[in-house]
Amino acid sequence: MLAILHPNTDENSDDYRTTFQFLEELQDIQLQTHVVQGEQQKLTEIYLVGDTKKLNIEDIASLPAVEKVIRISHEFRILGKHAPESPSLDFEYNGVRFNQDSFHLFAGLCAVDRKGNVEGMMKCLQQFGQQCTRMGAYKPRTNPYSFQGHGLDCLPYVFELAGKYGIRVIAMEVTHEKHLEEIDQTLEHCGRPTGVMLQVGTRNIQNFELLKNLGRQQDYPVLLKRGFGISLTESLNAAEYLASEGNTRVIFCLRGMKTSFNTPHRNMVDFAHVPVIKRMTRMPVCIDPSHSVGTRALSSDGIPDIFHATAQGLVAGANMVLVDFHPNPAEALVDGPQALTLDELPLFLEDVELIRETYLKRQQNFKAVPKFHA
Repeated sequence: MLAILHPNTDENSDDYRTTFQFLEELQDIQLQTHVVQGEQQKLTEIYLVGDTKKLNIEDIASLPAVEKVIRISHEFRILGKHAPESPSLDFEYNGVRFNQDSFHLFAGLCAVDRKGNVEGMMKCLQQFGQQCTRMGAYKPRTNPYSFQGHGLDCLPYVFELAGKYGIRVIAMEVTHEKHLEEIDQTLEHCGRPTGVMLQVGTRNIQNFELLKNLGRQQDYPVLLKRGFGISLTESLNAAEYLASEGNTRVIFCLRGMKTSFNTPHRNMVDFAHVPVIKRMTRMPVCIDPSHSVGTRALSSDGIPDIFHATAQGLVAGANMVLVDFHPNPAEALVDGPQALTLDELPLFLEDVELIRETYLKRQQNFKAVPKFHA
C-alpha cells in the first residue's frame, strides 16, 4: 500500500507527525519513506510493507497529511506506476534534470583509450552545445584477454577535460563497489569539475550486491541497462533493488536482446518497449542504439542502421540516448565498428531533433482526442 502525502508536506509539521505516528503503530507493517524532489514541488511517499489487506484504506486516507492512498497492484513497489496519474521520477543532477518528459543525448567513447581522443570527443560535444557524454573507464568483457579499460588511471584526465569543455554528466559503467570509491575520490581530488551517472551494464543486471551498494548511496544517479538474456520483469526488479535501498534516481536503459533472430544486428532491437516501461514504471527510459545494432552499416535508403534504430526509440518517447562516437573508430580499443565519427555528429543531432519534435507533435495530437486522453 502506498500513502501519498500532500505536496510539500513539512516533516516537522503537526500533520506529518500525527500521520506518521498512526502508521508506525500499525501491527505487522513496516514503513519505507521516499521523497521525490521535483522541479516545482516535493512529494513524500510512504510505503506500507506487510499484510496490508487487513488495513482500511479509508482510515489511512483520512489522516491529515495524506492526499491519497493506492493499493499497489504489482511488484514494483517504489518505481512502479500504480495509477495513471502517478508522477514521473523527477530529479536534477549537477544542473541537468531527468524525468519522463526530458531528453538528453549522451554521445561519447564506449571505452576510454587515450587522452587525445577523450579531448577530441569533448571538444566536439561543446562545439554543438552538448553537456552530457559517455566514457567507459571500466569495461567488463566476455573474453578475459580483451581490453578491460584503463580504470582509475584515466579518471583524473577524463574528469578534468569534462570540466574544461563544460560536460556536466558522464555516464560511466562500474562493475564493483570499489569503482564507486575511486570515482568519488577522484572527483573530490579534481574539485568536482563534472558529475558521474553510474552505469550498471547488462552483465551485472542481477549482481544484487552491487545493486544494493549503488542503492545505498544517493550522491550519484544510476543508469541501469536491461539484461540481454532475462525478461523485462526481471530487469525491472533489478531497478527496484536500487530503489529499495534508498536511491530512486534511476534511469532504465534498453540495449537490445540476445536472441537467435538478431542477425545481422548485434542484438534484437527492443525499443518498442519504451512506452511499456513508461507505462509500468515512473523511470525515465534510455536507449542504446550502438549496442543494439552493433554496426555502422547503411540501409538501402542511405541512412545508417544506428540512425534508424535511434529514431525508433525516440518516436516512441525515449528520454535519453546513449550512443558511441569516436574521433577515429579504427583505433578504438572497444566496439570500433559500431562507433559513429565526429563529422557525423551534426547530422545525428539534426536527426535526433527532427524525431524528437515528431514525437512531441504526436503526443499533442493524441492529447487532443478525448478517448486517448481520458
